[in-house]
Amino acid sequence: MAYKVIKKLPDSEQIMNEMPLSDIGYKYIERHRQEVKNILNGTDKRLLIIVGPCSAWPSDAVLEYARRLNELNDKVKDNLKLVMRLYIQKPRTIKGWTGPVNQPDPLLPPDIALGIKYARNLMIKVTEMGLPIADEALFTHNARGFLELLSWVAIGARSSEDQEHRIFASSIDCPVGMKNPTHGSLKIGVNGVIAAQNSHVAVLDGYEVKTDGNPYVHIVLRGSNNEPNYSVENLTEVKKYLDLAPIKNPAVMIDVSHDNCLKDGKKDHNLQEKIIFDVIESIKDKPELNGLVKGFMIESFLKPGNQNVEKVDTIDLDGLSITDPCIGWEQTEDLLIKLSKIVGKDVL
Repeated sequence: MAYKVIKKLPDSEQIMNEMPLSDIGYKYIERHRQEVKNILNGTDKRLLIIVGPCSAWPSDAVLEYARRLNELNDKVKDNLKLVMRLYIQKPRTIKGWTGPVNQPDPLLPPDIALGIKYARNLMIKVTEMGLPIADEALFTHNARGFLELLSWVAIGARSSEDQEHRIFASSIDCPVGMKNPTHGSLKIGVNGVIAAQNSHVAVLDGYEVKTDGNPYVHIVLRGSNNEPNYSVENLTEVKKYLDLAPIKNPAVMIDVSHDNCLKDGKKDHNLQEKIIFDVIESIKDKPELNGLVKGFMIESFLKPGNQNVEKVDTIDLDGLSITDPCIGWEQTEDLLIKLSKIVGKDVL
């Protein structure tokens, strides 16, 4: 094999014993997962909002964001189900920083053992506040130690065609949002949902197992090929494929960042708010689509914009993203309060 062993990592049981979640924390997660499932199956009419930093770094700023989001949740919880993005793994198109679980300090060499502790500690602190959290399943082999803390899981655009990720989604008792692939085929995006909702025979921890299939896997539209895909025409196409399947709990989430918020070939984080209200306006008189769109994903942090840690002398540690640009806290708060009022008026 073409690699060198750096060091032995602690196993997941050791990490979980060293950094346990309280009983009340697990009860929070159980309740949050069920509420998300209820939104996806239509028995809970709130909108599901996955919101937070593009990447969960640095920890003090992430915790301050969580504190503010928890306070805001009290104002909007009757109409919105807020789930905080707490992304510890970052896929890269070519190369780059792969997130705090691999490299907890972007300016220092990777240290996965330290990153595991950083990530679990941060997840536990936010969960104990009572907030549900979400992460992307980039590496399925190291899910234990993190997965049991999540109330929503993303399968990214680069992974949604991968059989291992589809089987992984099929095997877990947690709602999973599967993004359309980067090349843009909505049919293949729906194929991923179908695959994950069905049972598979696979190898897990040295055992031959049969997965149950996950009825709460759904598609996330994130744009593709430098084009958005949240229009009525796109949603109608997705609905056609979902109806043909058919699948359980058909649902669509719209990621208002990534290729959906491109302007002149560059991401414009400020477009995220406009996209949400444009979608709501476009489907309000179309009940077949109205009931299909269950919520939105938003990239948001304490400060608007982003920074490139490789091109600055001093890193801003007070909540300015080091990966994708985010809207700032003031805009986030204003957006979610306005959105809650719209949902409360039963405009959707």
